Amino acid sequence: MVTLVGILDLARFQFAMTTIFHFFFVPMSIGLAVVVALMETLYVIKKDETYKKMTQFWGKIFLLSFAVGVVTGIIQEFQFGMNWSEYSRYVGDIFGAPLAIEALVAFFAESTFIGLWSFTWDRFKPAIHLIFIWVVAFASSISALWILAANSFMQNPVGYAIDNHMGRAELKSFGALLTNKQLWIEFPHVLVGTFVTGGFIVAGMAAFKLLKLKKGDKQIDFFRKSINVALVVGLVGVGGALITGDQHAFELQSMQPMKYAAMEGVDTTLDSSKRKDKAQPWSLISVTSPATHRVIAKIEIPYALSILGNHSLTGGKTTGTTELEKQFEKKYGKTTGGIKNYYVPENTLFYSFRVMAMGAGLLGLVAVVALWFNRKKSNLILSQRWFLWVMGVMTFFPFVVNTAGWLVTELGRFPWVVYGLMTIADAVSPNVSAASLLISNIIYFLTFAALGGVMIWLSRRVLHAGPDAEEEAEASPRDPYEHLSGSEVEA
Repeated sequence: MVTLVGILDLARFQFAMTTIFHFFFVPMSIGLAVVVALMETLYVIKKDETYKKMTQFWGKIFLLSFAVGVVTGIIQEFQFGMNWSEYSRYVGDIFGAPLAIEALVAFFAESTFIGLWSFTWDRFKPAIHLIFIWVVAFASSISALWILAANSFMQNPVGYAIDNHMGRAELKSFGALLTNKQLWIEFPHVLVGTFVTGGFIVAGMAAFKLLKLKKGDKQIDFFRKSINVALVVGLVGVGGALITGDQHAFELQSMQPMKYAAMEGVDTTLDSSKRKDKAQPWSLISVTSPATHRVIAKIEIPYALSILGNHSLTGGKTTGTTELEKQFEKKYGKTTGGIKNYYVPENTLFYSFRVMAMGAGLLGLVAVVALWFNRKKSNLILSQRWFLWVMGVMTFFPFVVNTAGWLVTELGRFPWVVYGLMTIADAVSPNVSAASLLISNIIYFLTFAALGGVMIWLSRRVLHAGPDAEEEAEASPRDPYEHLSGSEVEA
Protein backbone atom coordinates (compact mmCIF):
# COMPACT_ATOMS: atom_id res chain seq x y z
CA MET A 1 0.00 0.00 0.00
CA VAL A 2 2.84 2.40 0.83
CA THR A 3 4.45 1.61 -2.52
CA LEU A 4 1.16 2.19 -4.33
CA VAL A 5 0.66 5.57 -2.68
CA GLY A 6 4.24 6.46 -3.55
CA ILE A 7 3.77 5.49 -7.19
CA LEU A 8 0.54 7.45 -7.48
CA ASP A 9 2.01 10.54 -5.85
CA LEU A 10 5.14 10.41 -8.02
CA ALA A 11 3.06 9.95 -11.18
CA ARG A 12 0.83 12.89 -10.23
CA PHE A 13 3.88 15.03 -9.48
CA GLN A 14 5.35 14.19 -12.88
CA PHE A 15 2.11 15.06 -14.64
CA ALA A 16 1.94 18.37 -12.76
CA MET A 17 5.58 19.20 -13.48
CA THR A 18 5.45 18.42 -17.20
CA THR A 19 2.09 20.14 -17.70
CA ILE A 20 2.98 23.32 -15.83
CA PHE A 21 6.38 23.67 -17.49
CA HIS A 22 4.94 23.00 -20.95
CA PHE A 23 2.20 25.53 -20.28
CA PHE A 24 4.83 28.18 -19.57
CA PHE A 25 5.59 28.17 -23.29
CA VAL A 26 2.22 27.44 -24.93
CA PRO A 27 0.59 30.80 -24.08
CA MET A 28 3.96 32.50 -24.49
CA SER A 29 4.43 31.33 -28.09
CA ILE A 30 0.79 31.91 -29.10
CA GLY A 31 0.74 35.36 -27.50
CA LEU A 32 4.09 36.38 -29.00
CA ALA A 33 2.89 35.23 -32.43
CA VAL A 34 -0.08 37.60 -32.14
CA VAL A 35 2.10 40.51 -30.94
CA VAL A 36 4.64 39.95 -33.72
CA ALA A 37 1.87 39.61 -36.33
CA LEU A 38 0.37 42.91 -35.18
CA MET A 39 3.77 44.61 -35.43
CA GLU A 40 4.23 43.36 -39.00
CA THR A 41 0.70 44.49 -39.83
CA LEU A 42 1.62 48.01 -38.68
CA TYR A 43 4.73 47.83 -40.87
CA VAL A 44 2.69 46.89 -43.94
CA ILE A 45 0.11 49.63 -43.27
CA LYS A 46 2.43 52.47 -42.17
CA LYS A 47 5.54 51.55 -44.23
CA ASP A 48 7.58 52.43 -41.11
CA GLU A 49 10.85 50.46 -40.98
CA THR A 50 10.78 50.62 -37.16
CA TYR A 51 7.85 48.21 -37.12
CA LYS A 52 9.72 45.84 -39.43
CA LYS A 53 12.66 45.87 -37.01
CA MET A 54 10.26 45.26 -34.13
CA THR A 55 8.76 42.29 -35.96
CA GLN A 56 12.16 40.73 -36.63
CA PHE A 57 13.55 41.48 -33.18
CA TRP A 58 10.65 40.15 -31.10
CA GLY A 59 10.24 37.35 -33.63
CA LYS A 60 13.53 35.92 -32.31
CA ILE A 61 12.02 35.58 -28.83
CA PHE A 62 8.93 33.98 -30.36
CA LEU A 63 11.02 31.39 -32.23
CA LEU A 64 12.90 30.52 -29.03
CA SER A 65 9.64 29.97 -27.14
CA PHE A 66 8.24 27.83 -29.96
CA ALA A 67 11.32 25.60 -30.00
CA VAL A 68 11.29 25.04 -26.23
CA GLY A 69 7.52 24.49 -26.30
CA VAL A 70 7.91 21.67 -28.84
CA VAL A 71 10.48 19.88 -26.68
CA THR A 72 8.43 20.18 -23.48
CA GLY A 73 5.30 19.02 -25.33
CA ILE A 74 7.03 15.84 -26.48
CA ILE A 75 8.07 15.07 -22.90
CA GLN A 76 4.53 15.67 -21.65
CA GLU A 77 3.00 13.27 -24.17
CA PHE A 78 5.68 10.68 -23.44
CA GLN A 79 4.79 10.58 -19.73
CA PHE A 80 1.16 9.78 -20.60
CA GLY A 81 2.15 6.44 -22.06
CA MET A 82 4.72 5.78 -19.36
CA ASN A 83 2.71 6.62 -16.22
CA TRP A 84 -0.94 6.56 -17.27
CA SER A 85 -1.31 3.49 -19.46
CA GLU A 86 -4.65 2.51 -17.90
CA TYR A 87 -6.00 5.95 -18.72
CA SER A 88 -4.67 5.68 -22.28
CA ARG A 89 -6.22 2.23 -22.67
CA TYR A 90 -9.59 3.26 -21.26
CA VAL A 91 -10.16 6.58 -23.08
CA GLY A 92 -7.40 6.56 -25.71
CA ASP A 93 -9.98 6.19 -28.49
CA ILE A 94 -11.42 9.58 -27.46
CA PHE A 95 -8.42 11.42 -26.04
CA GLY A 96 -6.14 10.47 -28.93
CA ALA A 97 -8.37 11.74 -31.75
CA PRO A 98 -8.05 15.50 -31.12
CA LEU A 99 -4.35 15.16 -30.25
CA ALA A 100 -3.70 13.34 -33.54
CA ILE A 101 -5.50 16.08 -35.50
CA GLU A 102 -3.56 18.73 -33.61
CA ALA A 103 -0.25 17.13 -34.58
CA LEU A 104 -1.13 16.30 -38.19
CA VAL A 105 -2.94 19.50 -39.13
CA ALA A 106 -2.42 22.46 -36.79
CA PHE A 107 1.17 21.77 -35.72
CA PHE A 108 2.36 20.94 -39.25
CA ALA A 109 0.73 24.12 -40.59
CA GLU A 110 2.30 26.14 -37.80
CA SER A 111 5.76 24.66 -38.38
CA THR A 112 5.59 25.06 -42.17
CA PHE A 113 4.56 28.70 -42.09
CA ILE A 114 7.09 29.53 -39.36
CA GLY A 115 9.76 28.37 -41.81
CA LEU A 116 8.25 30.40 -44.64
CA TRP A 117 8.01 33.49 -42.45
CA SER A 118 11.54 33.17 -41.06
CA PHE A 119 13.43 32.68 -44.33
CA THR A 120 11.49 34.62 -46.98
CA TRP A 121 11.74 38.28 -45.94
CA ASP A 122 13.30 39.27 -49.28
CA ARG A 123 11.38 36.82 -51.47
CA PHE A 124 7.79 38.03 -51.07
CA LYS A 125 6.04 41.36 -51.01
CA PRO A 126 5.39 42.62 -47.44
CA ALA A 127 1.63 42.00 -47.66
CA ILE A 128 2.18 38.39 -48.75
CA HIS A 129 4.85 37.84 -46.11
CA LEU A 130 2.44 39.19 -43.49
CA ILE A 131 0.01 36.37 -44.28
CA PHE A 132 2.58 33.80 -43.13
CA ILE A 133 2.82 35.08 -39.57
CA TRP A 134 -0.96 35.42 -39.25
CA VAL A 135 -1.30 31.81 -40.41
CA VAL A 136 1.21 30.86 -37.70
CA ALA A 137 -0.81 32.75 -35.07
CA PHE A 138 -4.07 31.16 -36.28
CA ALA A 139 -2.58 27.65 -36.48
CA SER A 140 -1.16 28.05 -32.96
CA SER A 141 -4.60 28.94 -31.67
CA ILE A 142 -6.21 26.01 -33.49
CA SER A 143 -3.53 23.74 -32.03
CA ALA A 144 -4.61 24.91 -28.57
CA LEU A 145 -8.24 24.26 -29.53
CA TRP A 146 -7.59 20.57 -30.26
CA ILE A 147 -5.59 20.08 -27.08
CA LEU A 148 -8.31 21.75 -25.04
CA ALA A 149 -10.91 19.56 -26.75
CA ALA A 150 -9.12 16.58 -25.20
CA ASN A 151 -8.84 18.31 -21.83
CA SER A 152 -12.49 19.36 -21.93
CA PHE A 153 -13.53 15.72 -22.30
CA MET A 154 -11.64 15.02 -19.07
CA GLN A 155 -13.56 17.84 -17.39
CA ASN A 156 -16.96 17.10 -18.93
CA PRO A 157 -17.07 13.75 -20.80
CA VAL A 158 -19.47 13.74 -23.78
CA GLY A 159 -19.99 11.83 -27.03
CA TYR A 160 -18.87 8.43 -25.72
CA ALA A 161 -20.23 4.99 -24.88
CA ILE A 162 -18.78 2.29 -22.62
CA ASP A 163 -17.87 -0.99 -24.30
CA ASN A 164 -18.37 -3.40 -21.40
CA HIS A 165 -16.87 -6.29 -23.34
CA MET A 166 -13.58 -4.46 -23.97
CA GLY A 167 -13.76 -2.50 -20.75
CA ARG A 168 -13.10 0.90 -22.34
CA ALA A 169 -14.81 4.08 -23.48
CA GLU A 170 -15.31 4.59 -27.21
CA LEU A 171 -15.98 7.76 -29.17
CA LYS A 172 -19.49 7.78 -30.64
CA SER A 173 -19.87 11.43 -31.67
CA PHE A 174 -16.92 13.53 -32.82
CA GLY A 175 -19.32 16.45 -33.16
CA ALA A 176 -20.22 16.19 -29.49
CA LEU A 177 -16.51 16.41 -28.64
CA LEU A 178 -16.23 19.67 -30.61
CA THR A 179 -19.45 21.16 -29.24
CA ASN A 180 -18.63 20.28 -25.65
CA LYS A 181 -19.84 23.15 -23.47
CA GLN A 182 -16.65 22.96 -21.41
CA LEU A 183 -14.51 23.49 -24.52
CA TRP A 184 -16.24 26.73 -25.48
CA ILE A 185 -15.85 28.26 -22.05
CA GLU A 186 -12.28 26.99 -21.62
CA PHE A 187 -10.82 27.78 -25.06
CA PRO A 188 -11.71 31.52 -25.17
CA HIS A 189 -10.37 31.94 -21.63
CA VAL A 190 -7.06 30.29 -22.51
CA LEU A 191 -6.80 32.21 -25.80
CA VAL A 192 -7.16 35.66 -24.25
CA GLY A 193 -4.72 34.51 -21.57
CA THR A 194 -2.12 34.05 -24.33
CA PHE A 195 -2.62 37.71 -25.31
CA VAL A 196 -1.86 38.70 -21.72
CA THR A 197 1.26 36.53 -21.66
CA GLY A 198 2.70 37.66 -24.99
CA GLY A 199 1.89 41.31 -24.38
CA PHE A 200 3.46 41.56 -20.94
CA ILE A 201 6.55 39.56 -21.87
CA VAL A 202 7.36 42.03 -24.65
CA ALA A 203 6.45 45.06 -22.54
CA GLY A 204 8.40 43.81 -19.53
CA MET A 205 11.52 43.00 -21.53
CA ALA A 206 11.32 46.39 -23.25
CA ALA A 207 11.08 48.05 -19.81
CA PHE A 208 14.24 46.24 -18.65
CA LYS A 209 16.01 47.47 -21.80
CA LEU A 210 14.90 51.08 -21.25
CA LEU A 211 16.45 50.95 -17.78
CA LYS A 212 19.82 50.25 -19.44
CA LEU A 213 19.63 52.88 -22.19
CA LYS A 214 21.10 56.35 -21.78
CA LYS A 215 19.20 59.52 -22.56
CA GLY A 216 19.09 60.22 -26.31
CA ASP A 217 19.82 56.62 -27.36
CA LYS A 218 18.22 55.89 -30.73
CA GLN A 219 16.82 52.60 -29.40
CA ILE A 220 14.50 54.37 -26.95
CA ASP A 221 11.86 55.06 -29.60
CA PHE A 222 12.01 51.41 -30.72
CA PHE A 223 11.32 50.01 -27.25
CA ARG A 224 8.69 52.63 -26.40
CA LYS A 225 6.74 51.67 -29.53
CA SER A 226 7.18 48.01 -28.61
CA ILE A 227 5.62 48.68 -25.19
CA ASN A 228 2.59 50.40 -26.72
CA VAL A 229 1.86 47.64 -29.23
CA ALA A 230 2.42 44.89 -26.68
CA LEU A 231 0.30 46.46 -23.94
CA VAL A 232 -2.64 47.05 -26.28
CA VAL A 233 -2.62 43.29 -26.90
CA GLY A 234 -2.10 42.63 -23.18
CA LEU A 235 -4.93 44.94 -22.13
CA VAL A 236 -7.33 43.34 -24.61
CA GLY A 237 -6.30 40.00 -23.12
CA VAL A 238 -6.95 41.14 -19.54
CA GLY A 239 -10.41 42.43 -20.46
CA GLY A 240 -11.20 39.22 -22.29
CA ALA A 241 -9.88 37.10 -19.41
CA LEU A 242 -12.14 38.84 -16.90
CA ILE A 243 -15.21 38.36 -19.13
CA THR A 244 -14.52 34.73 -20.08
CA GLY A 245 -13.38 33.91 -16.55
CA ASP A 246 -16.65 35.19 -15.14
CA GLN A 247 -18.59 33.04 -17.62
CA HIS A 248 -16.43 30.03 -16.79
CA ALA A 249 -17.04 30.38 -13.05
CA PHE A 250 -20.77 30.84 -13.65
CA GLU A 251 -20.99 27.55 -15.61
CA LEU A 252 -18.95 25.65 -13.01
CA GLN A 253 -21.80 25.97 -10.53
CA SER A 254 -23.71 23.31 -12.48
CA MET A 255 -20.89 21.45 -14.25
CA GLN A 256 -18.41 21.01 -11.38
CA PRO A 257 -20.07 22.26 -8.18
CA MET A 258 -17.39 20.87 -5.83
CA LYS A 259 -14.73 22.88 -7.65
CA TYR A 260 -16.84 26.03 -7.50
CA ALA A 261 -17.61 25.62 -3.78
CA ALA A 262 -13.93 25.14 -2.98
CA MET A 263 -12.95 28.17 -5.08
CA GLU A 264 -15.32 30.29 -3.03
CA GLY A 265 -14.55 28.70 0.34
CA VAL A 266 -18.11 27.46 0.93
CA ASP A 267 -18.24 24.36 3.15
CA THR A 268 -21.86 24.74 4.37
CA THR A 269 -24.55 25.46 1.78
CA LEU A 270 -25.00 29.21 1.34
CA ASP A 271 -28.64 29.98 0.51
CA SER A 272 -29.43 33.68 0.12
CA SER A 273 -33.16 33.08 0.67
CA LYS A 274 -32.41 32.03 4.25
CA ARG A 275 -30.33 35.10 5.08
CA LYS A 276 -31.52 38.50 6.32
CA ASP A 277 -29.72 40.40 3.58
CA LYS A 278 -30.98 37.94 0.92
CA ALA A 279 -27.46 37.82 -0.53
CA GLN A 280 -24.34 35.67 -0.55
CA PRO A 281 -21.14 37.08 0.99
CA TRP A 282 -17.81 36.48 -0.73
CA SER A 283 -14.76 35.22 1.17
CA LEU A 284 -11.70 37.37 0.72
CA ILE A 285 -9.72 35.04 3.01
CA SER A 286 -10.66 31.52 3.98
CA VAL A 287 -8.82 28.67 5.70
CA THR A 288 -10.19 25.11 5.51
CA SER A 289 -9.04 22.27 7.76
CA PRO A 290 -7.67 19.42 5.58
CA ALA A 291 -8.76 16.93 8.27
CA THR A 292 -12.40 17.98 8.70
CA HIS A 293 -12.90 19.89 5.41
CA ARG A 294 -14.53 22.66 7.44
CA VAL A 295 -13.75 26.37 7.13
CA ILE A 296 -12.05 27.40 10.37
CA ALA A 297 -11.37 31.08 9.57
CA LYS A 298 -12.60 33.56 6.99
CA ILE A 299 -13.09 37.25 6.15
CA GLU A 300 -16.23 37.97 4.14
CA ILE A 301 -17.43 40.84 1.95
CA PRO A 302 -21.26 41.17 2.00
CA TYR A 303 -23.23 40.82 -1.27
CA ALA A 304 -20.09 40.15 -3.34
CA LEU A 305 -20.72 36.46 -4.15
CA SER A 306 -24.28 37.22 -5.28
CA ILE A 307 -22.85 39.81 -7.66
CA LEU A 308 -20.07 37.54 -8.94
CA GLY A 309 -21.88 34.21 -8.97
CA ASN A 310 -25.49 35.26 -9.53
CA HIS A 311 -24.94 38.50 -11.49
CA SER A 312 -27.34 40.21 -9.12
CA LEU A 313 -27.07 42.26 -5.94
CA THR A 314 -29.07 39.62 -4.08
CA GLY A 315 -30.07 35.98 -4.55
CA GLY A 316 -28.28 32.82 -5.49
CA LYS A 317 -27.40 29.57 -3.80
CA THR A 318 -24.01 27.84 -3.48
CA THR A 319 -24.09 24.21 -2.38
CA GLY A 320 -21.40 23.57 0.23
CA THR A 321 -18.67 20.96 -0.06
CA THR A 322 -20.03 18.88 2.86
CA GLU A 323 -23.44 18.51 1.22
CA LEU A 324 -21.85 17.80 -2.16
CA GLU A 325 -19.73 15.09 -0.57
CA LYS A 326 -22.90 13.31 0.58
CA GLN A 327 -24.44 13.65 -2.87
CA PHE A 328 -21.34 12.23 -4.56
CA GLU A 329 -21.11 9.33 -2.11
CA LYS A 330 -24.70 8.46 -2.90
CA LYS A 331 -24.11 8.73 -6.65
CA TYR A 332 -20.66 7.12 -7.03
CA GLY A 333 -20.15 5.14 -3.81
CA LYS A 334 -18.00 5.80 -0.75
CA THR A 335 -14.75 4.16 -1.84
CA THR A 336 -14.88 4.16 -5.62
CA GLY A 337 -11.54 3.57 -7.39
CA GLY A 338 -9.45 3.54 -4.22
CA ILE A 339 -10.54 7.00 -3.04
CA LYS A 340 -11.75 7.91 0.45
CA ASN A 341 -13.86 10.95 -0.41
CA TYR A 342 -14.66 13.44 -3.16
CA TYR A 343 -13.28 16.58 -1.55
CA VAL A 344 -10.91 18.65 -3.68
CA PRO A 345 -7.81 20.46 -2.27
CA GLU A 346 -9.88 23.35 -0.89
CA ASN A 347 -7.15 25.77 0.22
CA THR A 348 -5.12 25.32 -2.97
CA LEU A 349 -8.14 26.02 -5.18
CA PHE A 350 -9.32 28.94 -3.05
CA TYR A 351 -6.03 30.84 -3.20
CA SER A 352 -5.08 29.78 -6.74
CA PHE A 353 -8.36 31.24 -7.96
CA ARG A 354 -7.63 34.54 -6.22
CA VAL A 355 -4.07 34.68 -7.51
CA MET A 356 -5.42 34.19 -11.03
CA ALA A 357 -8.26 36.71 -10.80
CA MET A 358 -6.49 39.40 -8.78
CA GLY A 359 -3.29 38.90 -10.77
CA ALA A 360 -5.17 39.64 -13.98
CA GLY A 361 -6.60 42.78 -12.39
CA LEU A 362 -3.12 43.92 -11.34
CA LEU A 363 -1.76 43.37 -14.85
CA GLY A 364 -4.63 45.40 -16.28
CA LEU A 365 -3.88 48.28 -13.90
CA VAL A 366 -0.18 48.24 -14.81
CA ALA A 367 -1.07 48.25 -18.53
CA VAL A 368 -3.36 51.28 -18.21
CA VAL A 369 -0.77 53.26 -16.22
CA ALA A 370 2.03 52.26 -18.60
CA LEU A 371 0.07 53.34 -21.70
CA TRP A 372 -0.65 56.69 -20.03
CA PHE A 373 3.00 57.19 -19.03
CA ASN A 374 4.14 56.17 -22.53
CA ARG A 375 1.81 58.41 -24.56
CA LYS A 376 3.38 60.35 -27.42
CA LYS A 377 3.93 63.75 -25.77
CA SER A 378 5.05 62.40 -22.42
CA ASN A 379 8.39 61.13 -21.10
CA LEU A 380 7.00 59.82 -17.82
CA ILE A 381 7.83 56.27 -18.81
CA LEU A 382 11.52 57.27 -18.85
CA SER A 383 11.59 59.52 -15.79
CA GLN A 384 9.66 57.14 -13.50
CA ARG A 385 12.32 54.46 -13.29
CA TRP A 386 10.55 52.74 -10.39
CA PHE A 387 7.65 52.04 -12.75
CA LEU A 388 9.99 50.55 -15.35
CA TRP A 389 11.11 48.12 -12.63
CA VAL A 390 7.46 47.28 -11.91
CA MET A 391 6.87 46.61 -15.61
CA GLY A 392 10.02 44.50 -15.76
CA VAL A 393 8.80 42.31 -12.91
CA MET A 394 5.49 41.93 -14.77
CA THR A 395 7.43 39.94 -17.41
CA PHE A 396 7.19 36.93 -15.11
CA PHE A 397 3.76 37.55 -13.61
CA PRO A 398 1.67 35.99 -16.43
CA PHE A 399 3.43 32.67 -15.76
CA VAL A 400 2.24 32.82 -12.14
CA VAL A 401 -1.32 33.69 -13.20
CA ASN A 402 -1.43 30.95 -15.87
CA THR A 403 -0.11 28.34 -13.46
CA ALA A 404 -2.68 29.32 -10.83
CA GLY A 405 -5.40 28.94 -13.46
CA TRP A 406 -4.24 25.45 -14.43
CA LEU A 407 -4.09 24.40 -10.80
CA VAL A 408 -7.75 25.38 -10.46
CA THR A 409 -8.65 23.54 -13.67
CA GLU A 410 -6.78 20.29 -12.99
CA LEU A 411 -7.03 19.96 -9.20
CA GLY A 412 -10.68 20.99 -9.31
CA ARG A 413 -11.74 17.65 -10.79
CA PHE A 414 -9.99 15.60 -8.08
CA PRO A 415 -10.29 12.63 -7.51
CA TRP A 416 -11.26 12.09 -11.15
CA VAL A 417 -8.97 11.90 -14.16
CA VAL A 418 -12.13 11.88 -16.31
CA TYR A 419 -14.86 13.58 -14.32
CA GLY A 420 -17.37 11.06 -12.95
CA LEU A 421 -15.99 8.28 -15.14
CA MET A 422 -12.47 7.29 -14.10
CA THR A 423 -10.49 8.05 -10.94
CA ILE A 424 -6.85 9.08 -10.83
CA ALA A 425 -5.96 5.94 -8.88
CA ASP A 426 -7.50 3.74 -11.59
CA ALA A 427 -5.63 5.56 -14.37
CA VAL A 428 -2.03 5.00 -13.24
CA SER A 429 0.15 2.41 -15.02
CA PRO A 430 0.08 -0.94 -13.15
CA ASN A 431 3.65 -1.96 -13.99
CA VAL A 432 5.54 1.28 -13.38
CA SER A 433 7.83 1.24 -10.34
CA ALA A 434 8.52 3.89 -7.74
CA ALA A 435 12.22 3.78 -8.61
CA SER A 436 11.64 4.42 -12.33
CA LEU A 437 9.26 7.27 -11.52
CA LEU A 438 11.72 8.84 -9.12
CA ILE A 439 14.55 8.63 -11.66
CA SER A 440 12.41 10.01 -14.50
CA ASN A 441 11.17 12.83 -12.26
CA ILE A 442 14.76 13.83 -11.51
CA ILE A 443 15.76 13.62 -15.19
CA TYR A 444 12.73 15.65 -16.32
CA PHE A 445 13.30 18.26 -13.64
CA LEU A 446 16.94 18.71 -14.63
CA THR A 447 15.96 18.81 -18.31
CA PHE A 448 13.33 21.47 -17.67
CA ALA A 449 15.73 23.49 -15.52
CA ALA A 450 18.31 23.37 -18.31
CA LEU A 451 15.75 24.31 -20.98
CA GLY A 452 14.43 27.16 -18.87
CA GLY A 453 17.94 28.41 -18.15
CA VAL A 454 18.93 28.30 -21.82
CA MET A 455 15.70 30.08 -22.79
CA ILE A 456 16.34 32.90 -20.32
CA TRP A 457 20.03 33.16 -21.28
CA LEU A 458 19.32 33.35 -25.02
CA SER A 459 16.47 35.83 -24.52
CA ARG A 460 18.76 38.08 -22.45
CA ARG A 461 21.39 37.89 -25.19
CA VAL A 462 18.88 38.94 -27.82
CA LEU A 463 17.64 41.80 -25.64
CA HIS A 464 21.15 42.94 -24.74
CA ALA A 465 22.28 42.91 -28.41
CA GLY A 466 19.34 45.12 -29.39
CA PRO A 467 17.47 45.51 -32.68
CA ASP A 468 20.48 46.79 -34.66
CA ALA A 469 22.87 43.96 -33.80
CA GLU A 470 22.88 42.37 -37.27
CA GLU A 471 23.27 45.71 -39.08
CA GLU A 472 26.15 46.70 -36.82
CA ALA A 473 27.85 43.34 -37.37
CA GLU A 474 27.56 43.72 -41.17
CA ALA A 475 28.84 47.30 -41.05
CA SER A 476 31.94 46.40 -39.05
CA PRO A 477 32.91 42.77 -39.65
CA ARG A 478 35.28 41.32 -37.07
CA ASP A 479 38.88 40.54 -37.98
CA PRO A 480 39.25 36.74 -37.60
CA TYR A 481 42.86 37.30 -36.41
CA GLU A 482 42.13 40.06 -33.88
CA HIS A 483 42.82 37.69 -30.97
CA LEU A 484 46.44 37.28 -32.12
CA SER A 485 49.19 39.71 -31.27
CA GLY A 486 51.17 41.51 -33.98
CA SER A 487 54.21 39.28 -33.56
CA GLU A 488 52.13 36.13 -33.84
CA VAL A 489 50.55 37.35 -37.09
CA GLU A 490 53.97 38.18 -38.57
CA ALA A 491 55.31 34.80 -37.57
